[in-house]
Amino acid sequence: MTALPLSETLLLEAPFEELDRQFAGLMMRLSESTDPLLALSAALVTRATAHGHVCVDLREAASLLPEQTGLSLPELASWAERLLASGVVGTPGDSMPLILDHRHRLYLYRYWRYEQVLVREILERTAEHDPALSHETLRGAFRKYFAAPRGAETDWQKVGAFAAVTRRFSVISGGPGTGKSTLAGLILALLMHPDQGKVPRVALAAPTGKAASRLEEAMKVQAGRLGLAETLERSAAEKASTLHRLLGVRPGSPRPRHHGDNPLPADVVVVDEASMVDLALMSRLVQAVPPRSRLILLGDHHQLSSVEAGAVLGDLCRGASEPVYSKRFADSFRDLTGEDLSAKVRTESSSGIWDSVVRLKKNYRFGPESGIGALSRTVLEGDGEEALELLKHGGYEDIGWRPLPPPGGLAAALRPVALSGYGPYLRARGPEEAFSLFGRFRILCALRSGPFGIETLTREVERLFSREGLIRTTRRWYRGRPVMVTRNDYTLSLFNGDIGFVLSDPETGELRAFFQGKGNVPRSLSPSRLPEHETVFAMTVHKSQGSEFDEALLILPDRDSPILTRELIYTAVTRARRKVTVWGDEGIFVRAVKRRTLRSSGLADALWGGQETPGESFNLHRPGERE
Repeated sequence: MTALPLSETLLLEAPFEELDRQFAGLMMRLSESTDPLLALSAALVTRATAHGHVCVDLREAASLLPEQTGLSLPELASWAERLLASGVVGTPGDSMPLILDHRHRLYLYRYWRYEQVLVREILERTAEHDPALSHETLRGAFRKYFAAPRGAETDWQKVGAFAAVTRRFSVISGGPGTGKSTLAGLILALLMHPDQGKVPRVALAAPTGKAASRLEEAMKVQAGRLGLAETLERSAAEKASTLHRLLGVRPGSPRPRHHGDNPLPADVVVVDEASMVDLALMSRLVQAVPPRSRLILLGDHHQLSSVEAGAVLGDLCRGASEPVYSKRFADSFRDLTGEDLSAKVRTESSSGIWDSVVRLKKNYRFGPESGIGALSRTVLEGDGEEALELLKHGGYEDIGWRPLPPPGGLAAALRPVALSGYGPYLRARGPEEAFSLFGRFRILCALRSGPFGIETLTREVERLFSREGLIRTTRRWYRGRPVMVTRNDYTLSLFNGDIGFVLSDPETGELRAFFQGKGNVPRSLSPSRLPEHETVFAMTVHKSQGSEFDEALLILPDRDSPILTRELIYTAVTRARRKVTVWGDEGIFVRAVKRRTLRSSGLADALWGGQETPGESFNLHRPGERE
């Protein structure tokens, strides 16, 4: 290919922003270089990490640039040589602002470091089985807590439990209804068996306060069902916290309170909703967990990834589409449970991460007759036409389709849906009833702004309810206003994603903001004390992760966008327990289901081996299109 004809105006065009241009200029000054390829490469790295990628894959760079530039990029080998000659780009082991790994992945140094630390910690933890637990005790405990084998069907919950109690690092992935919370309780029951000796110290955590609260409640339910309430309290596992609070992340400090030199005081760390954990936070977590302790990650790797850089759970599960295990793992599993995994044994003797990842397959909520189950599976297969056909003509009562109304007709279309979904909670007689009723329905959107974004939808719903006399919007704080916290406030114990309501105090009559407290007992505070928040008649699909509703209405935008992917559609569809309805344009919906976003990183290759295939990893959308 010809030399790079890079004009100074290129970085002024999309997809670059001011931060990208400033960083490119800094690299040029530090290197004292006049090579425009360095400026372009530096700008691409910052643009990629801003949109969730850990690195930029130079093999795909041409697809990231505006088509009208006519830019001609050099061959990969030449590109690498020019970057390495700049003085600001190093190879693994160097301390340079930029790191070029495998001659095609270009990282900001800190993200390369996060990834390397995570790989090292995981491989060290998966290098051997954990001999600490008595197999004889485990054999009896498995018989107590799990059903006997039935035919040739594999009980993946049992496999997941076995991996978690015999490994120091384990990943259990499954969609809604596959029993992750039930399995987490069973794992703790196995680890807390009285014959195992002392009760292990357990830490429960999740990325958000809302997800942590759900995990805490789920573990209390499981403890009661299994007769472990007292043991759970002794282990400290009756409480859950956000990951930031667990680690002691301090604003403005690159190092949390707990790290490799000051590890967490825990023998078992269970993290729920792990798909939402970004690379930097996961790297800090694995360093803070003591080497001999267990780290158990739960989540759904098909869901949307974290807002920040990385798709860690997806990378951890990427090599496990068809589960295979080491012979040692299968032999030990048969010894404990009597079940045969020989058909899923790898020929290699090494186990590594293969023995640490389990995907739950049986769905206890969405059976063969479920439209939500059928739709979610079809979406994951990327078959947009079939997914649309299911919504329109599948004959299922729990899924539905409606063409997107024009912006001028949105209010009329929303009226019956919003009144049915939100009306009951607005008529609630108290905060307890309001919390119960509000969780039954939610409007989900892909974007914040635009004619079909959450800002517009929220205004339309407020106007509708004001006209109906259900709310009075003449003041900022009105009775019935639902609010979602958008910034953690540890002093008030309010966390990003927590939802509350502005209601009249039963005793004083003054307006108070009510949130669910311990034991789901409402607590109130003055609305003026609330941390950053927003009205939440509609919420983005990203913000809905970790939540479930009886019914969900997904409203897609009227224009295609790179943010519309199968992961977003899948996440939205699986928020509903009983019914989901999609409003959208047929073509936009089909393209969204077909569009798969793989965030570029080196994590999966380092853990599973092999090479990622270029072509669909990058997704750099224009400013304003991000959630």
